[in-house]
Amino acid sequence: MTADEERIALFLDYENLAIGARDDLGGAAFDLKPVADALAERGRVVVRRAYADWSYFDDDRRMLTIQHVELIEIPQRLGTVRKNAADIKLAVDAIELCFERDYITTFVICTGDSDFTPLVGKLRELNRRVIGVGLQASTSRLLPPACDEFLFYERLEGVEVPQRRRRDDGRDARRQARPAASAGATSEGNGRPDRGEPEDVEDGAAPPADISSLGKLVTQTLSGLQRTTGGAVLASSLKRAILRKDPTFSEADYGFRAFGELLRHLGDRGVVELAPGTARGDPEVGFPERSGDDESDAFELLRDVVADLERSSGPPPLSGLKNQLRKRRPGFSEKEFGFGGFLQFCKAAQTRGIVRMEWREEADDYVFHTVEPDAEQAASG
Repeated sequence: MTADEERIALFLDYENLAIGARDDLGGAAFDLKPVADALAERGRVVVRRAYADWSYFDDDRRMLTIQHVELIEIPQRLGTVRKNAADIKLAVDAIELCFERDYITTFVICTGDSDFTPLVGKLRELNRRVIGVGLQASTSRLLPPACDEFLFYERLEGVEVPQRRRRDDGRDARRQARPAASAGATSEGNGRPDRGEPEDVEDGAAPPADISSLGKLVTQTLSGLQRTTGGAVLASSLKRAILRKDPTFSEADYGFRAFGELLRHLGDRGVVELAPGTARGDPEVGFPERSGDDESDAFELLRDVVADLERSSGPPPLSGLKNQLRKRRPGFSEKEFGFGGFLQFCKAAQTRGIVRMEWREEADDYVFHTVEPDAEQAASG
């Protein structure tokens, strides 16, 4: 075992996962193996615990036992629904383990229940990395941003998602599939978010990933790291920073097998530039020394818009200028070129002698002027 190897403690809110799989995956049973495989790529799992009233999950109990999971029994005594019992026990055990086993570096909380958000926050406060795992359709929107990384179960390799039955045909069948302990409970009572009636789509089908938005995310993050670190940015550091911005990020959603392959793709397009790093397989990432044609076109677009507005109505203000660019080029975004905001993009254009910015107190805003080539040459002379 290497000194820098992650030691992982895995906690499963099993009723949430099992009901989520049956409701959202066409009656499919939850399988731990894809989760275990994904965690094996991240480190060594030293603790595995699952919490439920196991009298309702006989088949699941056998599957978890084969996966060497410790089953924590939370009985529903006297027929009463004790929804919070498993949640409280899991949270107490996780915090206790955090203090007792200081060698554990990462906690994995498998649930979609937003009630675990305070637990995630406390574990991170105690300097532990937290990975969440949940069903995409039944995970509260509050939980993923609280984690260092969040894995949607449907997107994991090895998860086979069956065709969803139409909602109007399958609702009663799925209700009958719930454990008796949860019968009659509200969606909040089960710890599952009330998300309304989704459209009829295949289970696990995420919205198609937009490759242009990927370029914007990478370049914006890269430019921020370059500003704050003042040095070379390694691919591993870039990936960690992207995950801090979006814990649900995965290069697999864009069709790439590894983050390095994603960077090579962006390098081929001239979005970033790769150079050998200090370690093999961890290259330095930067911007190309010369602006690409797309970036030059964006600056020319700014020049043309400012010139037209200046002729028609006088020097245009910064406010509303970006919308004017988008009228000519829908989807324009300065973030595609690594700029943190539109003002930074405009300042870069001024530095390149494309436009001139002037602050006006009466307008409480910048106004723009075009730069005539002769004036630019005279200023440089």
